Amino acid sequence: MSSRRARGDGGLHWDQRRQRWVATATVGYDGRGKRLVRHGYGRTKTEANAKLHDLLRNRKDGVVLTRDGYTVRQAVEDWLEHGLSNRDKPTPDANRHLCEKHVLPYLGARKLRDLTATEVDRWLATLATSLSTRTLQGVRACLNRAVRRAMARDKVKRNVVELTEVPTGLPGRPSKAMTAQQADDVITKTASDRMHPYIVVSLLTGARTEELRALRWEHVHLEGRSDITPPFRPLSRCGARCARAATQKTMNSRRTIALPDLCVRALFTQRAQQDAERRAAGEQWYETGLVFTTRLGTAMDAANVRRDLRRALARIPGLNPEEWTPRELRHSFVSLLSDAGVPIEDVSRLVGHSSTSVTELVYRHQIRPVIQSGATIMDRLFGSPAHRRAAEAAALNKEVKNQGMPW
Repeated sequence: MSSRRARGDGGLHWDQRRQRWVATATVGYDGRGKRLVRHGYGRTKTEANAKLHDLLRNRKDGVVLTRDGYTVRQAVEDWLEHGLSNRDKPTPDANRHLCEKHVLPYLGARKLRDLTATEVDRWLATLATSLSTRTLQGVRACLNRAVRRAMARDKVKRNVVELTEVPTGLPGRPSKAMTAQQADDVITKTASDRMHPYIVVSLLTGARTEELRALRWEHVHLEGRSDITPPFRPLSRCGARCARAATQKTMNSRRTIALPDLCVRALFTQRAQQDAERRAAGEQWYETGLVFTTRLGTAMDAANVRRDLRRALARIPGLNPEEWTPRELRHSFVSLLSDAGVPIEDVSRLVGHSSTSVTELVYRHQIRPVIQSGATIMDRLFGSPAHRRAAEAAALNKEVKNQGMPW
């Protein structure tokens, strides 16, 4: 006669209706003190006994599965539904797109507790043949955060995604910047285009394209002091009808940008152009208070700005408009200021970066000049009189040259 199991070791019994052996274990208690009982089934007593050992091991590890077959898809859907509730709409939309296109088709049906680091490595290696490294980082981050949330809720014992690394994917499209001559051509030869005010303000202030799309007239000062204060994050795809005020991208982004005279004139032109479009649209005009709008007054999205910018750049001989995007006007602003000798710390503050490393490594694209400051100072201190006079003259010329923008 077999001995009785100890209290808490679970039990095994034959279910006549199911024609299966059933393993039963108490894994905890709910908020009302009611027992949480989990079951496992097997065709043989040995198989059911193995299920019982799994249930007891999960209880010991602190893993309480609501369902034995909790999948990666369920973990991802739970994270998308509840883990991003305090984010602005574009963030959940972008993460859902990555998950539905790259995570769920490959790993969605896999049981979460059976997922291994090897499977995740193999999945990332497959994606690396068609995605850029940056996109791979985003896809892995989605899965990592979903599994981390499931782990915090006792759905799985450990997060195997954190044990993997992102492989090198396809090279992404490198950003670039305009030279001073190209910038001058863009400013002068697009003067008759509807996008000219946007191009001038973006190129001469370095404001983000998201900031300019959300900029309102109440934050533009053209009388007395001439400046703008970019106030909002990007608008959602539904446009200004459902847009809401939000904080800046970072605390360093909260800044007021002084406007060059050319920007002031461009914004006066934009105001007059918008008034003319308001009269032409009549009852179809939708008043949003935005500076840069469509011909009906609604908010512009990224696709609107990219299309209109490329149409305007088609006027420039030797410039392929398909190779340029709106954000590269901001890159050009940084590179032109750096070429003109403006300290990188000042450039970083102008564009609202949290550190100079972002400005220098991501946005500055000019060929780095030979560092001559040390040699110049040594010649001034210890060189011959002729060398000292030449060094002082060169320093004076450089100081004069660096006053203001190249144009």
